[in-house]
Amino acid sequence: TLCKAPESFLYRLCQEETELISEKDETGAYLIDRDPRYFAPVLNYLRHDKLVMDKMVSEEGVLEEAEFYNIDSLIKLVKERIRTRDNQCSTSNGKHVYRVIQCHYDELTQMVSTLSDGWKFEQMINTGSNYQYGSEDHAE
Repeated sequence: TLCKAPESFLYRLCQEETELISEKDETGAYLIDRDPRYFAPVLNYLRHDKLVMDKMVSEEGVLEEAEFYNIDSLIKLVKERIRTRDNQCSTSNGKHVYRVIQCHYDELTQMVSTLSDGWKFEQMINTGSNYQYGSEDHAE
């Protein structure tokens, strides 16, 4: 199972003459200081060629482990799963989240340009408010 991906850290660890420097305990077992929750999906992937994850384990955590162990096929699979998940979240149920931004018209360009990824400018409404921006000299 550990030797399934020849490019991986685990494969190189299993070789008799390895250049990897890793600590061993008194029984000769290697000490790899990683989170076992995220190693289980890695190990199962190597066993079954399927990504099986507990619902409490994040894709990002498994991706981190796949990158640490240098398992290219798993890295691609987890990245694809993350993309699919993120696309479903942004388009699921036709629901939209709107963010209302109130600013002075002089600040509008800067406000729109600072919207983070995933947000888009939908509509501008002049509320004609008497909201005071800064001092009284700048009131609408």
